[in-house]
Amino acid sequence: MKNISKDVLLNEQIRAKELRVISDSNEQLGLMSSREALSIAEEREMDLVLISPNAKPPVCKIMDYGKFVYEQSKREKEAKKKQKVVNLKEIRFSPSIEEHDISIKANNARKFLNEGDKVKVTVRFRGREADYSFIGHKILEKFVLKVEDICVVEKPARLEGRNMIMILAPKKA
Repeated sequence: MKNISKDVLLNEQIRAKELRVISDSNEQLGLMSSREALSIAEEREMDLVLISPNAKPPVCKIMDYGKFVYEQSKREKEAKKKQKVVNLKEIRFSPSIEEHDISIKANNARKFLNEGDKVKVTVRFRGREADYSFIGHKILEKFVLKVEDICVVEKPARLEGRNMIMILAPKKA
């Protein structure tokens, strides 16, 4: 079925003189006046729904509108369930971090990337450490070498204030 918005015209709200009508079993009933179409819909205990107001003449369908709205909301919920929400996880370093600590944090980042999350890697500089930003670049390069098999650098290392930030995203399969 077509995707119909919530502000659809129903039954007596339809003002067009002549309509093209489609039955609930998707067969063409042809051109008729809105009164005739409404009486057919009432005989079948269903609603007359305007599905294409801009067509010449406008197109209406005979359907159970309540059931249609319920099924549409069910489909939307199902589609929402299948969406993957990508989180941004953060890993922080200081310029004086040791090699082993980088390895441990790389393993944590590996877990995050395998789960499909993005990783924001930050090197925080305090006081005069900011004068030695090249140390931050070296740390981030070492880090990327440890996880480069499962990630891509989405945003390369850049100094923003007292922090050097880089964003990694998982490789697409």
